[in-house]
Amino acid sequence: MEKTKAFIDANRERFLEELFELLRIPSISAESKYKPDMERCAQKWCELILKAGANRAEVMPTDGNPVVYGEKIINPTLPTVLVYGHYDVMPVDPVELWHTDPFEPVVKDGRIWGRGADDDKGQSFMHAKAFEAMLANGTLPCNVKFMLEGEEEIGSPSLGKWCADNKEMLKADIILVSDTSMIGMETPSITCGLRGLCYMEVEVIGPNKDLHSGLFGGAVANPANVLTKLVASLTDEEGRVTIPGFYDDVRVLSQEEREAIGETPFCIERYKKNLDIEEVQGEAGYSTIERTGIRPSLDVNGIWGGYIAEGTKTVIPSKASAKISMRLVPNQDYEKIAVLFEKHFRAIAPKSVKVNVKYLHGGYPYVSPTDMPAYKAASKAFEQTFGKTPIPFYSGGSIPIISTFEKVLGLKSILMGFGLDIDAIHSPNESYGVENFYKGIETITWFYQYFAQQPR
Repeated sequence: MEKTKAFIDANRERFLEELFELLRIPSISAESKYKPDMERCAQKWCELILKAGANRAEVMPTDGNPVVYGEKIINPTLPTVLVYGHYDVMPVDPVELWHTDPFEPVVKDGRIWGRGADDDKGQSFMHAKAFEAMLANGTLPCNVKFMLEGEEEIGSPSLGKWCADNKEMLKADIILVSDTSMIGMETPSITCGLRGLCYMEVEVIGPNKDLHSGLFGGAVANPANVLTKLVASLTDEEGRVTIPGFYDDVRVLSQEEREAIGETPFCIERYKKNLDIEEVQGEAGYSTIERTGIRPSLDVNGIWGGYIAEGTKTVIPSKASAKISMRLVPNQDYEKIAVLFEKHFRAIAPKSVKVNVKYLHGGYPYVSPTDMPAYKAASKAFEQTFGKTPIPFYSGGSIPIISTFEKVLGLKSILMGFGLDIDAIHSPNESYGVENFYKGIETITWFYQYFAQQPR
């Protein structure tokens, strides 16, 4: 392992240069105009996996964007680790808020700046380099398979079927994922729970065309006014979602479990300062960590309608729309929640407007048991590189495909993320710590050593 670390240290600059090649490709899955870039990024990943030492790698078609698959089978009797990551990234708008070109990565103030630096090109790339470092020094103790998709940021609509079609090829003992964050560099953590997701789009339709707000104002329902009232009513003053049946299946944690969560190091003043807010807000009776980790939520992700360009245009818009996401916790079913949401939204809409409700995508919550061999191996790996036992942490984020892996492939996932809350994933000025990048590579190599020693 000393030779492996020496290899990592000796190739630091090359590793960054190769990562930058990936970061320069605008692989935005949400926008169809970037389809050629999705293909280009998949091909680049395939080249990198082969260069790292895989004896097989290929770009495989799906019903949507391709999956990059690679493998190195050193001995069929040894454990097999299936590495999952995604090469698609979020849109960069509003681009004017970026301090650097989102697709021309730079290192500044000890951080890598660019879209995908953390989520998830930077974190996925750590696995390719850890794999290369172990192979270069003959320390790889497991078989390794890679599965990199191009649709995670739009809900992985094609990957479930692709996994079912290739179930035999994907056989493994554990899925290893780096697409989450830690509490901090001084407080390493392993994500042992993810919230699920239900994503909806609503449209409120009024008159058959935009109307003059002077001639018709006060006499015709304004879809923008109606929409904002409907959206506002979806949560109450206590921060609870008002959709009937929404909480029916929510798993309620015991007092002992809540006390354990309360021991997680967390500074509310630092949290507010980092976000530049005066107060936090959320469901009454729960702490901030509980609100984002063990309780469901509902948020507007975008809202539009009417005239929003420069200057004025006095109109009543003919329609207004919003995108709404609901984060779910164990026992909640996103398909059931989608039905409840649509039924409620239609029921509360006034007859002065028509509404359209569309389900976009979703996924189940996921729990990674802390007593499984992969978790124990990950914990020991963090102890090696961070000098501390990592804290099990419930994340507020969602990776919908993780629960699908369990259902389709029958495999658990271990979530070894190295991001931080300052990385601004999904936002302008995304970045990733250079130290996180290199320490992540080293920690992953230790995971393999410990995982290979665990009984199967």
